[in-house]
Amino acid sequence: MKRFIIHLIGTFFGSGFSPIAPATAGSFLYMVIWWGAWTLWGPIPIWIQLVSLAIVTAVGIWAADELEKIHGEDPGLCVIDEVAGMQVTYLGLVTGPLGLLAGFFWFRFFDILKPFGVRRLEKLGGGLGIMADDLGAGVLSAIATQVTVRLLGW
Repeated sequence: MKRFIIHLIGTFFGSGFSPIAPATAGSFLYMVIWWGAWTLWGPIPIWIQLVSLAIVTAVGIWAADELEKIHGEDPGLCVIDEVAGMQVTYLGLVTGPLGLLAGFFWFRFFDILKPFGVRRLEKLGGGLGIMADDLGAGVLSAIATQVTVRLLGW
């Protein structure tokens, strides 16, 4: 049962098992869930976003650590780090689907390139390193997304 829960969380409901671009699949699933929640309930209060981010980060560090024990160093199927990065990207974002798509693309851009020292965060090792670089990419993509949304009036 523990192994199932580790995989359920770490692969973000199985999206990490995507045979093509699992990190993109996990990020995309999060975007769809975010849009669905927004559509149903309206803008998510910032305090709920922050609590959710804290929980996903803490549980993500644990799940990523456990997945490394099972699958080796920084396994590609671990995408809970993408979820945390996307949460940072969307933090405080008030926009529609175009803004969410911009955030998705900015996050994938910064997560892949890992500029400005973001790559160094991986060296923290274990689950913390797996999560930290995506949180760093999330900060960069949050800035880029906010600028994009404001410049384009989305």
